[in-house]
Amino acid sequence: ADIEKTLLGLGFKREDFDRQTSEFSGGWRMRIELAKLLLKKPDVLLLDEPTNHLDIESIQWLEDFLIDNGQAVVVISHDRAFVDHITTRTIEVTMGRIYDYKVNYSQYLQLRKERREQQQKAYDEQQKFIAETKEFIERFKGTYSKTLQVQSRVKMLEKLEILEVDEEDTSALRLKFPPSPRSGNYPVIVEDVAKAYGDHVVFRNANLTIERGDKIAFVGKNGEGKSTLVKCIMKEIEHDGTLTIGHNVMIGYFAQNQASMLDENLTVFQTIDDVAVGDIRNKIKDLLGAFMFGGENSAKKVKVLSGGERTRLAMIKLLLEPVNLLILDEPTRGIDVGAKREIHQLMSKLADQGVGIIMISSEMPEVLGMSDRIIVMHEGHVCGELS
Repeated sequence: ADIEKTLLGLGFKREDFDRQTSEFSGGWRMRIELAKLLLKKPDVLLLDEPTNHLDIESIQWLEDFLIDNGQAVVVISHDRAFVDHITTRTIEVTMGRIYDYKVNYSQYLQLRKERREQQQKAYDEQQKFIAETKEFIERFKGTYSKTLQVQSRVKMLEKLEILEVDEEDTSALRLKFPPSPRSGNYPVIVEDVAKAYGDHVVFRNANLTIERGDKIAFVGKNGEGKSTLVKCIMKEIEHDGTLTIGHNVMIGYFAQNQASMLDENLTVFQTIDDVAVGDIRNKIKDLLGAFMFGGENSAKKVKVLSGGERTRLAMIKLLLEPVNLLILDEPTRGIDVGAKREIHQLMSKLADQGVGIIMISSEMPEVLGMSDRIIVMHEGHVCGELS
């Protein structure tokens, strides 16, 4: 019963239970590994980005499981909503110190801000005291009557422990796309489109019009046809119905496994240098710097990069050619909160310039913040639209 409950909660169907694991994709195999871990009922769960391969409903189930099952959970995650829902403590490591907050992530951010303001105030007061003390020493160091006071202040400065203010991560993506040619008013028109593999109907009767500059998100459980519809738009697979790509539409596609397709033996610079052509070759270092790969970081091998860094590097390759319709499959998976904010700003800027954006994402709070329209796909239908 526990096995069934866990597998169904993580998105599997009963007919999947007897299938060989070799038949499943990498993302579904990760779910199998997660199910095995949860069913061991350990006293402590150590989870590194557990939501990376889960859809919205499975994330909700995992949140409830972790909250209701009493184990201690230590989690590393870039999914802010998930972290906020399941955690009661936040541990920060900065400047060689550890700070332990008995609150969730959002509350920790506020407390950290207050702590840093207090540190800054104490630091400023100490610096003022040091400056006044040095001024006294310089003024009276040759005065006989003030010798003892001067010596006392010199010793005081020597013993003074200098206060520090915690560093802030001020790094930020400075994303810029090359100017893109203007597309027609309607980059994509979907009319009664359907896709089936034999008797298995992925979706049917899909009708959708995408206007220039639209920011649209496709949501739904895994297997509902989100990526399949995107492949139809990209003309990668055949389909029934009519799908019209508008005038002068140039598509840029960021696949879910884009980061894993990088050559691990190349450096960051070589990765871009190998694909850059034309004038952009003279701007590779500027481009890398804009994506926080400046200086020595450009000489790093891909194999030593974190998941978020690999995603950033894969995204640079997408920027090498101008596009006016971006299709992004989980573009912010594994990227930190600050970088997600930058990508959100980028998407808004691109949409203002007339670039259409289609995004597939399992992070509902992120979808709500990044999209003008949300297309819900459920049980073979494009069954609703939220705006």
